Amino acid sequence: MHYIRRAEERGRTEFGGWLSSRHSFSFGGYYDPEHMGFSTLRVINDDRVAPGAGFDAHGHRDMEIISYVLEGALRHEDSAGHQHLVSAGEVQLMSAGAGIVHAEYNNSEDEPVRFLQIWMEPEQRGTPPGYAQDVIAQHGALTPLVTPDGSNNTLSMRQNASLSRLVLDAGEALRLPDAEKAYLHVIEGVLTFEDTQLSPGDAVGLTQSGLTVRAQEAVQALYFELPA
Repeated sequence: MHYIRRAEERGRTEFGGWLSSRHSFSFGGYYDPEHMGFSTLRVINDDRVAPGAGFDAHGHRDMEIISYVLEGALRHEDSAGHQHLVSAGEVQLMSAGAGIVHAEYNNSEDEPVRFLQIWMEPEQRGTPPGYAQDVIAQHGALTPLVTPDGSNNTLSMRQNASLSRLVLDAGEALRLPDAEKAYLHVIEGVLTFEDTQLSPGDAVGLTQSGLTVRAQEAVQALYFELPA
C-alpha cells in the first residue's frame, strides 16, 4: 500500500496574522502519530509569510534544512555569518550540524513570500554547520537539486538521499527512478498514478519501484529518493 497524504488533511498553523502554514508531518503544536515523517524526511511545511515579517533568530542542530522558494524572496541571516537573499526558483540548504542560529524574513514590505520548508535527518550528528544555495535550471522532466555528493552542480546533503524537481506538461508520463523509499509532493498541477489522482499539496510515499505518473495538466512536484 502507498502512503497517501492529502493536502486538506495536513496540519494547519495560523500565527499572529503573519504566518500561514500547512504541515505534511507533525510539527510544532501539530501532532499526529500517524504522520511523523517518511524515512529520513521529517518536515514539509508549506509556509506563507506576510510582508515584512518572518522567523526571528532561533537555533537548530543535527538537521538538513532545505528551503524551496515558490513566490517572493527570503532574507537569510545566521550565526556563521551568512547573509543572503533567496528568491523564487532558488534552493537553499542549511546543514545545522553541531548547532546554528538563523533567521528568515520576507524580503518584501508589500508582497507575501511562499516557500516549502523541508527537514531531513542527517546521516551523522555533530558535524560542522554548512550553507549553500543555487538556482538549478530544469533539464528534462526530472532534475536533481540536492544529492549526497553534490554531483552535476547540485547542492550536497549529509544524508544518503536526494531531492529532484519533476516538471511535466499535460499528457506527459514518466516512470519514476527506483529507490528504497520515495516521496512525491505535488506543488502545482494534477497527476495520476494507477487509479489515484494527486492535486496541489497532495503527496504519496512509495515503498515499491517502477511507478509511472502521468500529468493531467502541467505539473511541478518534488521527488525524494530516500533510504529504507
